[in-house]
Amino acid sequence: MRIGIVCPYSFDVPGGVQFHVRDLAEHLIAQGHEVSVLAPADSETELPDYVTSAGRATAVRYNGSVARLNFGPVTAAKVNRWLDAGQFDVLHLHEPVTPSISVLALMAAEGPIVATFHTSMLRSRTMQTAYPIIRPSLEKISGRIAVSEDARRTVTTHVGGDAVVIPNGVYVDRFASAPRRSAWIGTPTSPTIAFLGRMGEPRKGLPVLAAALPEVLRSVPGLRVLVAGPGDPEEVTEGWPREVRAACEFLGSVSDDDKASLLASVDVYVAPNTGGESFGIILIEAMSAGACVLASDISAFSRVLDGGTAGAMFANEHPDDLARTLVDLLRRPERRAELAAAGQHRARLFDWSVVADEILAVYETVIEGRAAADWQPQGRWNRFLRGGAR
Repeated sequence: MRIGIVCPYSFDVPGGVQFHVRDLAEHLIAQGHEVSVLAPADSETELPDYVTSAGRATAVRYNGSVARLNFGPVTAAKVNRWLDAGQFDVLHLHEPVTPSISVLALMAAEGPIVATFHTSMLRSRTMQTAYPIIRPSLEKISGRIAVSEDARRTVTTHVGGDAVVIPNGVYVDRFASAPRRSAWIGTPTSPTIAFLGRMGEPRKGLPVLAAALPEVLRSVPGLRVLVAGPGDPEEVTEGWPREVRAACEFLGSVSDDDKASLLASVDVYVAPNTGGESFGIILIEAMSAGACVLASDISAFSRVLDGGTAGAMFANEHPDDLARTLVDLLRRPERRAELAAAGQHRARLFDWSVVADEILAVYETVIEGRAAADWQPQGRWNRFLRGGAR
C-alpha cells in the first residue's frame, strides 16, 4: 500500500505519539509498504527519509502538558502539496481533533481515512469549542482507533461514534536484548530505581516520588534514584530534603539505547504519574527490558499491568503508599523477579508484530469499504449516469 501518516506533534521533541508514528512507519516499510510521514519539525532537525516536515511548530499548553503544534494557512498549503504528491491508498491521522496538521489534512483529504486517538481527556474546553468546526470533516473518517479504553471513552464522550482499541506498540526484542550497564546496576545494600519523564511536568509524578523518598531512605539508606528526562535539576529539586537530593542522580535526556539499558539495569522502575495518561508505553518498554515495574494505579496503567499481575501498583498521589510498596519490593528480590517475569510475558501482547497487523486490518477494511461504496449503484438515475446497469 501507499500509506500516508500524519503526526500532529513536532519531531523536534520526543513523545509517545511521535515514537508510535516512527515505529509504525518503520515496521510498515520493513514489510514492503510505501510510507510517508508528515510532521512538524524545525529546519535543523535531522529527519528520517520517510518524514516530510510541515514546518516549525509552536509550543501550546494542551491536556496538562506542553505540545508543539503547527497550524495556519502556510502549513495548510504544505499539507495539500504532501497529499497531492502522495496519492495515498489510505491516510492515517493521529489525534484528528487536536488543532494541528492532522485537522488540516482531514479537511483537505479524500479517500479512505483512518484516525488514531491517543488522548485520555474526559472534559476538554478545546474539544468542545473546536468540535462544531471540524464535525463535517470528522464524518470522513472511515476507521477509528483508540490506543486504550480511556482514549476510546474520550472518543465516545467528545467526538461521538466508537473506536476499535488497538494499543501502542513496542519493539519488545530491542528492550529484551538491551545490555545492562554496571553503573546502573544495584547491589543488595545500594539498590537502584529509575524515573523517566519530563521532570518539570507535575503529572509525570516526580514530586510524588520525591515526597515518598524520605521514608524509603530510612529503610534503605543506600538507595540510588536514577532520574532520566528533560528538565533543570536545580529548579526541580528546590525545597527537597538534603538526603533526597543526595540520593538522586540526574542523567538528563537519554538516547533510546541508553533508555533500554537503564530499564534493564535497575531493580525497580517507578512510574508515579498522576493522570492524563491514556496508555503507558513506558511501562511496556520497562516490562520488555525485564524491569520490575511499580506504577500508580491510574486506570491506563492498571490495564497495562493487568490489574497488578504484571507489575506492582500503589494508590495514586499517595507518597506513603508508594514508599511502603517500594520498600517491600526492594526487600524481596524474589517478588521483583516474579513481577519482572510476568511483565516480560505480558509485554509480548504489545509487540509491533501483533499491533501493526491489527492496524493493517483496519486499513484494508476502510479501503475495501471505500471501493465498495464507489462501485455500489445508488439508484436507477445513478446507474444511468454511469452508463447503464452493470
